[in-house]
Amino acid sequence: MVIAIAQINYHIGNFQENTHKIITTIDQAKEAGADLVVFPEISIGGYLAKDMFRYATFLDACEDSIAQIAVHCQQIACIIGAPVRTKRNHAKQLYNAALFIAEGQVQHSIHKTLLPDYDVFDEYRYFEPNDTFQCISYKGITIALTICEDLWRSDLSSIYTKDPMRELVKQDPDLMINIAASPFSEDHFRTRQAVVRNHINAYKLPAFYVNTIGAHADIIFDGRSMVFDREATLVDVLAAFQEDLRYYRLVHKSITPLQEPTAVTELSSIARVHQALVLGIRDFFAKSGFKKAILGLSGGIDSAVVAALACEALGPENVLCVLLPSVYSTEHSLKDALDLVQATGCLHEIVPIKTITETFDTVLAPVFKGKGMDITEENIQARVRAVILMAISNKHGYILLNTSNKSEAAVGYGTLYGDMAGALGVIGDVFKTKVYELANYLNRNGEIIPKNTITKAPSAELRPDQKDSDSLPEYAILDAVLHRYVELEWSAAAIIADGFEEALVKRVIKLVSSAEFKRYQAPPILRVTRKAFGSGRVMPLVAKH
Repeated sequence: MVIAIAQINYHIGNFQENTHKIITTIDQAKEAGADLVVFPEISIGGYLAKDMFRYATFLDACEDSIAQIAVHCQQIACIIGAPVRTKRNHAKQLYNAALFIAEGQVQHSIHKTLLPDYDVFDEYRYFEPNDTFQCISYKGITIALTICEDLWRSDLSSIYTKDPMRELVKQDPDLMINIAASPFSEDHFRTRQAVVRNHINAYKLPAFYVNTIGAHADIIFDGRSMVFDREATLVDVLAAFQEDLRYYRLVHKSITPLQEPTAVTELSSIARVHQALVLGIRDFFAKSGFKKAILGLSGGIDSAVVAALACEALGPENVLCVLLPSVYSTEHSLKDALDLVQATGCLHEIVPIKTITETFDTVLAPVFKGKGMDITEENIQARVRAVILMAISNKHGYILLNTSNKSEAAVGYGTLYGDMAGALGVIGDVFKTKVYELANYLNRNGEIIPKNTITKAPSAELRPDQKDSDSLPEYAILDAVLHRYVELEWSAAAIIADGFEEALVKRVIKLVSSAEFKRYQAPPILRVTRKAFGSGRVMPLVAKH
């Protein structure tokens, strides 16, 4: 049997485009001699369509798409993920299903058993869990077909009571196929390999793991579908962050790639984060129908990195960087910003804010009578910049990119309705120390981020001689504490026991908790770590920590 794996970048709810892609791929696989082509989880409709699953028109469109696809499954079969109505009383409306389509119709509908409801997942909101287990037979091959989380029972044994593969293996399958929508995080690929290998080692079966690719605002899928032989050796890996279609021959549980396999050499973590962020920006604009981006370019490292990523994702001709110098902006910051403009080739404008902020000071002087300058005046500068950026955005149809990093977002080191404004937070899941790594990586083939931008002390430049370290611990220490508290979800006591000063840890945790209302109003951010702010970390707005 010849099996094809299809990684396709889907657009949620775009049935015409998605269905055309799927049918084109089926026809291409048929011409190449494939007997079976396998697509990822919920390829029909797109993962995860969230409350669109509650609309009858959306589900009707899913069924229409399935019917169109089935017509093309002649002399070839396909496995494809789709939401399927349950048609049962006292049950949720849908199953998360893997459809086996052959001879022009759906032959089998296999339903997902383990429905994740942690981190960014909320599948119990929409789907009914499976309670029956049945392998599929096709051309003399018995297939144990599962959907994403169904393989994770062994890795997450404490939260699940059922083990789908343990049930399916009783039917003596020849092959495991898992269709998935597993989001990217910088260390997740190795975990996926381990999960699949655990089952192969337990059941001595070859395995096809088929993952989706593409970005849907905050969630990014990296593809990297995998094929393993029955000894748990990784036979091939599909492209990272790209569409891909590859073929394999299966004979007596033995797998032979029909193209040159990818050399399994894992790129550095920062290289993968770079790829993820570029795809995240590109898909956000393409799938939203936007083409041009705008951002404030300060001469600092955060805005420089975001500008460089945007230029790579959209083309420099579609990126407008606006320099907004204040009375506190240094000459070297202005020069650093202009050097980056020249290095990237992006568009730019310079709009000084000195006169505007002075007008605010004058108008507000009677109201502020008797009070000295403080953070209020600093925030006014940030908010003036946001007003100007949004005005240009509105006038010219640009979409504003936010440039706040994860360290700032965590501790509230940002101005609400000021530098926290934007439609998409590009580096909101990237700690400040990692931003420096990104800057150096972007410079791997030549200087894009000016050297001075990387080496100078970070500053918001909202008051004379201001440095971030005036308000925050050094970023290397801050990020280490934040990583343990936010991403690893350690307690204060555990972090202190790990060698961090008690007063520092308590101060950082208090800052994180006090900034919850700010993050609640922040733009969606591109998720690249195991725990990002937003849908993956939902906290009460008012709570004692």
